[in-house]
Amino acid sequence: MAGTVLIRCMSRTLLSAAHGAKGFRTRGTTRFYWTTFRRTAIALTSGRAAFLVGLPTLSCLGYEAYRVQSSAVVHALEKEEVLEQADYLYSCAETEKLYQLLLQYKDSDEAEFLWRLARASRDMAFLPDMEDKQKKELMFEGFEYVKKALEKDEKCSAAHKWYAICLSDVGDYLGVKGKIGNAYIIRDHLEKAIELNPKDATSLHILGYWCFAFAELPWYQRKVAAVIFSSPPVSTYEEALQFFQKAEEVDPNFYSKNLLMLGKTYLSMKEKEKGLLFLTRAKEYPAHTLEDKEVHKEAVELLKKLV
Repeated sequence: MAGTVLIRCMSRTLLSAAHGAKGFRTRGTTRFYWTTFRRTAIALTSGRAAFLVGLPTLSCLGYEAYRVQSSAVVHALEKEEVLEQADYLYSCAETEKLYQLLLQYKDSDEAEFLWRLARASRDMAFLPDMEDKQKKELMFEGFEYVKKALEKDEKCSAAHKWYAICLSDVGDYLGVKGKIGNAYIIRDHLEKAIELNPKDATSLHILGYWCFAFAELPWYQRKVAAVIFSSPPVSTYEEALQFFQKAEEVDPNFYSKNLLMLGKTYLSMKEKEKGLLFLTRAKEYPAHTLEDKEVHKEAVELLKKLV
């Protein structure tokens, strides 16, 4: 259904480095994750040994305070290493390995682990040959993880984004009324994600797609929605265009689907020349993923009809 927010978003990655640290950015999050070098851990633990040797006497209180502080540092280093490994696996499309890694942290109080686990559960559900029953279980499992992530940290932008995505997924099993009712919640969480991280091109794109889907909703589906809800979700192509443009502004050429949607939105607004421009860019986008190939195919088909 057009009202369903179709958000098979955003795979895989752009590698970069800055300030002498290794790091990379993942399309699904549009944020940087920096490596905490192992030598930092060595320096810290060596520092503790030197500290203890240098003091012949140490009060129990002081030692306990130091031990807790040191333990927190080691925990922080472990967390960063696991997150780094998880993001690397995501960038390599190692879906099953990523899922098994993060499943060890399903009871964690860290939102950063939980929203990634939700995303991994979702990616597992979309693996080829996944049985329908297992796919549904993984969808709802992912939704539970991301709900927990928001409970742990309501100011986590990625948790809001993946809450919206996972809610859209489970909505496919709830019927028309459930999907339309969830649409308001989906938009609220996408807007919150953007408020917390205005530079997240992914959230901007998804919200643009939300607007596009409801802008092109056929009149008869609008009437059905109006029967169920006194004020069903509405939007315009102009509003969709603003979000697609903003996504491209904050992260140029980040996603083939955003270029395709810019082209389709311009065509819907009867701006053929601009539509042709962005459809051509979508067609010429390097096809690194299956989705890129699908975008290429759709762009070619649309261009044939227009030329």
